[in-house]
Formats: sequence, C-alpha cells, structure tokens
Amino acid sequence: MPQLRMIDLFAGCGGLTAGFVGTGSYRPVAAVENDFAAAATYAANYGEDHIHWGDIGKWVTSGDVPEADIVVGGPPCQGFSNLGHRKVHDPRNSLWRRYLDTLLISRPRAFLLENVDRFYKSDQLKSLIHETFRDGRLRDYRIDAHIVRATDHDAAQLRKRTIVIGTHRDLPQVLVPRDQRPSTEWTTVKSTIADLPRWIDPDHRDLADITTTAFGLPIAGTFTSTDLHVTRRYTDLSLQRFSHIPVGGNRMNLPDELKARCWIGHDTGSHDVLGRMHWDRPSVTIRTEFFKPEKGRYLHPEENRAISHHEAARLQGFPDDYRWRGTKLEIAKQIGNAVPVPLARSLARHLRDSLEE
Repeated sequence: MPQLRMIDLFAGCGGLTAGFVGTGSYRPVAAVENDFAAAATYAANYGEDHIHWGDIGKWVTSGDVPEADIVVGGPPCQGFSNLGHRKVHDPRNSLWRRYLDTLLISRPRAFLLENVDRFYKSDQLKSLIHETFRDGRLRDYRIDAHIVRATDHDAAQLRKRTIVIGTHRDLPQVLVPRDQRPSTEWTTVKSTIADLPRWIDPDHRDLADITTTAFGLPIAGTFTSTDLHVTRRYTDLSLQRFSHIPVGGNRMNLPDELKARCWIGHDTGSHDVLGRMHWDRPSVTIRTEFFKPEKGRYLHPEENRAISHHEAARLQGFPDDYRWRGTKLEIAKQIGNAVPVPLARSLARHLRDSLEE
C-alpha cells in the first residue's frame, strides 16, 4: 500500500505526526500551527516546506489546502479542560469548525480528531455529530467517538483523550479502538526513564547559547531531547520539602513547619501537589508546567527535583534525537501540549490496517 497523504491541523510540535510517520505508512503533505516556537520545532523535524505557521482560518481560505487521505488534529481544548474554569464561550472552541472546512476541501478517506476527555460529553461534539455529519454538509462521513487511555496504547502516562474517527461512506467504517489493558501490562516510569542520569548538576547551564532561524526569524535551538536533561536551582525550603516526600507521597507527608500556610488543616484534595512519582506505575498526565512540583506529581521517583524536560519528553514518547526549538518554557509547553507519540502511533496503525482491509 502506498504511503497515505496526511494533513496535521493544530500540529503543535508534531506529536501526532511523529506517531503517524513513525509507522512508515504516512507522508505529511500539510500542517498548520499558530504558535511560532511549536511550528519551528515541527519544521525542524519534518521540514518547513509544507507547514503553515499562522492562522488556520487564513490557510483554509488561501487555496493551499491539498488533497489528502487522512486529516488529523486536535483543536484547542481550553473550554473543555478539567483544569480551572470551563470556558464554554472561549472563541478557541470554535476552531474545530476550521477543521471541518479542511475536510470539505481535502475530502480525505478518513480523519481523526482528538481532544480532552471532557469533549466527549460537550455540546460541541453533539453539534459536530448532529448538525454536520448526520444532516449537514459533511454527511458523506460516518463518525465514531470514544474516550481512550494512553496507557492502553504503550504510553507511559495516565492520560485520557476523546478520539473521533470519521470514515467516508464509500469505505467500511473505522471505529475507535476500545481495547483496554490490565494495569499489569502498562508501561512504567522506570522502563521509560530509569536509564537516564538521576543526578543533575543544578549549576549546569540550562541550554547552550544556540540560535537558528525558522520561517526567516531567529529562534533558540536546535536542541535534541538529550540536551534538555537539565534542572532548576531550588531554594533550601523546597529541597527540605522534597526530602520529606516518599515515593507516591505528596504535600500531606510534610511536617507542619514545612507546609505552606494554606496547606495546614487542609488534608483533602490536591493530592498530586508536591507528589512524587512511582517507578512501577505510569506517570500522571504530563502538562505544560511539569517542571514545577507544586503543579502536580512531577517529583522524580528518587531525586529531590522535578523531572527534566528530557524525562518529560521520554514520558510523552518522543525519541532522544527529536529536535526542539524555543526557550525552556516554550519547549515545556510544546511537550505538555503534545499527543503522546505511542498513542498516535497505535491509532495510526489502526487506521492504516482498517483502510487496507
């Protein structure tokens, strides 16, 4: 079977593309990303010739949308996120309509849309199904939606995503895989990062002073994942706190004299704050501020530090030779926003095999 032409919308740093291209069965013909640093990272790995850095609405109306066999992408999910307040009226939630516009132009054989688990019960998904695919302008496609766990697809983290797969009516319908693995078969933190140096010199310079150009503009990089095994210099108070937290523990393990004032007397909720990872389990969801232990269960299983960018990239499934561009903060955002590469690769194989059948 020849390689399938794919379009990656809201491509970020390329997590979905990494999984699809990694199967050897897909060839990217277009990608769109509005964030400069993320688009620059995508370009560093897959080429600048086919990625549009900028507004997806302008790209859709530009006449540059190519034909494709597969369209993939994850529109911004701020309105559905379990973190913070639900922003139901956030204008970014309507960006999935640009996804639909792309389908109308490229007419793929199938498409894959991914989003946070809350999207599965959202009004936006109901509108997508009833107004667009059953009665609307894309009624030539049949869709199936389901929540999948990244741990069921070789990823080393407990991450749930809503996956929507659409298939053209001329083809047998492709369903979202529903197989679930027992926890004894999940990929663990230990099997993913234990071979990396556990102690990191906090006085080591963060990143080499390297710059390159992307889309004609300067940007920091290019770095490989191995360049990103760095840490922060923590305060003495932070180091004392870390030293009191056992594997699997959290802020509850601190004596009162080391607790923040707002933690004293509050012994319920926020169990991942200052949480330490387990070696023998998957990690929690890798988010954009994984380098801050106060933001979640991101303490290394043994060392008194948060996981490094390299370790976070490994837990997201990126290879050590993946190329990154941007500042440390920008790269952390790219890593946290990415689709786990093993999940993407598993879905890519499922789509490929179903279409071949």
